[in-house]
Amino acid sequence: MFTLSGVLMYLMRGGRYGPTGAALGRRHTHTTLNRGGTLVAMVKRIIPPLTCDLHKGQAGRVGVIGGCDEYTGAPYFAAISALRLGADMSHIYCTQGSSTAIKSYSPELIVHPILDSHSAVADISQCLERLHSLVVGPGLGREPQLLYNVKGIITKAKEMKIPMVIDADGLFLVTKEPDLIRNYKKAILTPNIAEFGRLFEAVLGQKPDPMEVVDNVSRLSRALGNVTIVQKGENDIISDGTNVLVCCAEGSCRRCGGQGDLLSGSMGTFLHWAYLAVDSNIECQSFATYGPTVSAAYAACLLARECNRLAFRKHGRSTTTSDMVDALPLAFEQLFD
Repeated sequence: MFTLSGVLMYLMRGGRYGPTGAALGRRHTHTTLNRGGTLVAMVKRIIPPLTCDLHKGQAGRVGVIGGCDEYTGAPYFAAISALRLGADMSHIYCTQGSSTAIKSYSPELIVHPILDSHSAVADISQCLERLHSLVVGPGLGREPQLLYNVKGIITKAKEMKIPMVIDADGLFLVTKEPDLIRNYKKAILTPNIAEFGRLFEAVLGQKPDPMEVVDNVSRLSRALGNVTIVQKGENDIISDGTNVLVCCAEGSCRRCGGQGDLLSGSMGTFLHWAYLAVDSNIECQSFATYGPTVSAAYAACLLARECNRLAFRKHGRSTTTSDMVDALPLAFEQLFD
């Protein structure tokens, strides 16, 4: 596990761990500590204002691809986090057997029990044109038919240039078939330490160097054609192969299941907002530097950590992801309002 002191040592030594390495020439490497105020200001610029002339859907229609008989909580947490952040509509495309449980968690979510059907790719492809972003993988599982269907959905979404976040078993699929996402720069991959190691080895043919934790993320991003990667951990390392942001904001020591789903779901909303900002030609030098995927990833990491911190302050060791979702409105207010 990389520590904050280790990340700062990396920055002090020109972008590499160890006393002998030369800097790799990345244009920008910043952390929450040395550019925190500037980065928060950047996030505020990409959040669309709430105005009375908006209609339903403009703030975001997010689709979550996942949910199987074993895992019904993960797609719920991703979809409800996207919604609580400020998306107008959250859709979940799940298996028939998981749909009733997921529907019972919240009436706010739109649940489509078609992911395990033989016509899933065709059926979901018809829905894609109405979605602004996808979150692929929460609660997906590894059943071959599901993975085959999701491969087709990702391929179709790429053709339609839909931004997407890939997490959990979606990363399992990408690790098996890296070309599925290679060179698609509207994607964000969100591996934890173990998932990152497997993906790194599959793409680069070697294990990541434990003394080069920041450089590892940039190397993998470049090998995948500058796809943005968020390596989750004690500090979240974000890179598109050129730029690096390290989110080391305070969170807590609590590591209950579902936190990554909160992160991926909120990232789906931020990703849509970031591309809205591109279309609106907002004036923000930091956003112009980092681009929509890195900016959205940083925003979601910062928010998830603040949700974690607030929930832990209230509930301590018994904190669950549901507590963190409940903390999301206050976390957003304290960070960005």
